[in-house]
Amino acid sequence: MSAPVRAGIVVTGTEVLTGTISDRNGPWLSEQLGELGVEVAHITCVGDRPQDMEAVLRFLEDEGVDLIVTSGGLGPTADDLTAEIVARFAGRELVLDERLERRITEIVQGFSHHLRRDPEAMRAGTRKQALVPRGATPLDPVGTAPGLVVPKEGGPTVLVLPGPPRELQAMWPAALEAPALREVLDRAEPYEYRVLRLFGVPESEIAKTLREIEAEGVDLGRLEITTCLRRGELEVEIRHRPGAEAEREALVEGIARRHGPRLFSRDGSTVDEQVAEMLAGKTIALAESCTGGGLAARLTDRPGSSAYVAGGVVAYSNEAKIDLLGVPAELIEARGAVSREVAEAMADGALERFGADVGVGITGIAGPGGGTEEKPVGYVCMCVKTRDGAKLERDPVIPGSRADVRERATLIAMHMLRRVLRGEAGSDGP
Repeated sequence: MSAPVRAGIVVTGTEVLTGTISDRNGPWLSEQLGELGVEVAHITCVGDRPQDMEAVLRFLEDEGVDLIVTSGGLGPTADDLTAEIVARFAGRELVLDERLERRITEIVQGFSHHLRRDPEAMRAGTRKQALVPRGATPLDPVGTAPGLVVPKEGGPTVLVLPGPPRELQAMWPAALEAPALREVLDRAEPYEYRVLRLFGVPESEIAKTLREIEAEGVDLGRLEITTCLRRGELEVEIRHRPGAEAEREALVEGIARRHGPRLFSRDGSTVDEQVAEMLAGKTIALAESCTGGGLAARLTDRPGSSAYVAGGVVAYSNEAKIDLLGVPAELIEARGAVSREVAEAMADGALERFGADVGVGITGIAGPGGGTEEKPVGYVCMCVKTRDGAKLERDPVIPGSRADVRERATLIAMHMLRRVLRGEAGSDGP
């Protein structure tokens, strides 16, 4: 097997290094390169200091990477130094690209048509941005900053991209067509991926599962396994080069054997996607209290959700629960607004008021105050019912802040909804 193609990513800008803005380019670039089969060895943030930027480039070259991707530092101001530093690193002098200068001039004039700008300063800034390392491939700007593909004799190819994520992402397809970059990428062998999603499984438990599967003789060394807790669900990404399919499938089956219904996705599909698919031809109505419409927001976040979301009610007060959802006042008086019985009555009210096929009721104590010894902060009652009588109830005590309680209650409700729609209302599960 040939040696893997490796890359380093350099995110420039003192504002990123100090935390004034968050880096969105590094993770995005890493994902794109991974899909092409490139191993990303390093993602580095560096300030707008020439000596630091040069040091990072030399470090990555010493690490033996085949490709360096930079973002930022391509503007017209004095601290935008990436093109100059990359040219020096690659041993190439900067020369004026007249075609690029004309193109940038057109763009800048269009932007500044209604603004008062110093013409001389604009010309100087435009000329600076049109300076290209000799022999490099310029990439036409999406904003005002062009990109560059700069080969280094005996060293890595450097792809220089603008800092604004919108511009960087829009320039990416053109960058992939540059011959010098294509020569590097054509040597890469794409990975194969499998993403599993589990609900109700802590990372420590999945780590134990992996050890047990390896002890059974499955060579996990041929697989790259990443576990990540994302939005309350455990995501297991399995990445490998061609030839390790048998080990991958043995791992998937081992996880499925041990975790049963808690493994809700073998193909990477999210609970949102699964619920949307299962609601096809049905309608759902929502009655929410402590989640404040969070479940309705999550369901309607997907395009086309108007086909199955009939509507919802945020019934925070007892009066709203009584007047809008028909919850009996005496039930609230007897059991309390936060109770399994009231959650079911809210689901019944949503079903009736909207004429839906599925109803969800959620009521709870999000905090930070309002809890009692019997019903502490984080106590949430949820009920999912269908018009034909299927029902699933839960009343967990959810740890965390007010925001945590609301978000996690919404997630639990989504998984309850998934199970009811799969016909698992009466079975055990997370």
